[in-house]
Amino acid sequence: MDTKKKALKSGLWYTASNFLLKAIGFITVPIFTRLLTKAEFGLYNNFTSWLSILNIIITLSLEASLISARFDFEDDFDGYILSMFGLNSVSCGVWFVIFNLFGSRIAAFTHVDRIYLNAMLVYLFFLPAVNLFQTRERFLYKYKISVLLTVGIAVATAGVSVLLVCCCEDRLFGRIMGSVIPTVLAGVAIAGYLIFKGKHVRVSYWKYAIPVCLPYIPHLLAGSVLNSMDRVMIENICGPEDTAVYSLAYNCGALVTLLISSLNMAVVPWLGDNLKGKNYDTIRKFSKTYIVIFFAAAVMIMLLAPEVLLIMGGKDYYEAKYVITPVAMGCVCQFLYTLYVNVEQFNKKTAGMAVATVIAAAINLILNALMIPVFGYLAAAYTTLIGLLSLLLLHMFLVSRIGFGSIYDNRFVLAVAACGIIIMLLITWLYRFHLARYAVTALYVTLLASVSYRKRNMLLKLFRREKMQENQ
Repeated sequence: MDTKKKALKSGLWYTASNFLLKAIGFITVPIFTRLLTKAEFGLYNNFTSWLSILNIIITLSLEASLISARFDFEDDFDGYILSMFGLNSVSCGVWFVIFNLFGSRIAAFTHVDRIYLNAMLVYLFFLPAVNLFQTRERFLYKYKISVLLTVGIAVATAGVSVLLVCCCEDRLFGRIMGSVIPTVLAGVAIAGYLIFKGKHVRVSYWKYAIPVCLPYIPHLLAGSVLNSMDRVMIENICGPEDTAVYSLAYNCGALVTLLISSLNMAVVPWLGDNLKGKNYDTIRKFSKTYIVIFFAAAVMIMLLAPEVLLIMGGKDYYEAKYVITPVAMGCVCQFLYTLYVNVEQFNKKTAGMAVATVIAAAINLILNALMIPVFGYLAAAYTTLIGLLSLLLLHMFLVSRIGFGSIYDNRFVLAVAACGIIIMLLITWLYRFHLARYAVTALYVTLLASVSYRKRNMLLKLFRREKMQENQ
């Protein structure tokens, strides 16, 4: 099978499997909102918020270097990957000492018990093995084992979590352990495979990765602050019950992120090949269709999200429906700036990324501190949107500075963002009028179906990546 067909097949499978992974996690939410109290559900979301932040700090986000290392160390790619896992192990060892020396203080600061902090550390020791293996498979256009692994972890996590919540007297313990155990077991097996394939750890590879990844850490960390610190601040200012209500509404609005991660995993290897081949016109043409499809899906989620929220949490959580539209629009901004981040990563220009994200996170934190005490958890959704919108503008500027200002149609991107904000406000207003919103939704679905049918040949080529590859 030639490279183009491999890219096509692996891209489709990775998109589908990653979407399924996220979907399984989302589908189980109604179970946990009913098995856990609001306080327990809020504490679990506080745990996952800190996990996303510490994941970036402890694991060093080393898989971010693979997009360039794939070409720079083509003859020893497995050795490079094993070296990254070795560097992660050293980092985890350092943090193990820190966690156990200052565990009480860290627990008091994060509102996460010490036992869960240690569970988090074990999880973060083995998670990079899974991530590095799957990134390796994706860049080599292999998919079978990785797809089975993705689906297996998702199903096991859902099943074990439900089982432990039902069996354990401490339901929060069961929920957290259920999330940790399947990934740890998979990580143990994959770590053995990486050692077998890589055979050696080279410190010279660490010297290559650290300058690439260290600037990327503040970028990801500030991005995590944008996406997670709102829940942490709501926990501290308003309490765990408000955290639970906001978190569920946030997750409903962030359904759009299922598409971001799934599509980006498939597109990044293709983008790297086209950047290396300087096929900029191909990238520019594809990006417009890519953006339109994503935006259309985001609008659909905005229209239907109140019903999704009612299904996911019941009447106790329905009050938070107005959180959904700004969160969904924030995800659109996240999707748009990810296009630019991929270009910066490929060119190893990560220092500017860090500065941009720190600026956006600072804006978000300041606004949260000012607005949450006055307007409650709803303010956090809009402050996050403002932070993500500012991040989009900053990344557009950075990509222009490194000489790739014309790789995407910036006017088109800005028009989509502006149009999205207007539509967000209109849909939020429509939430007060159920019949009118249902009528608009029916009209939108009809229009979307009609356009999709007329453009079916183009869409088929897009998802098969024929159009992307014809100029290669």
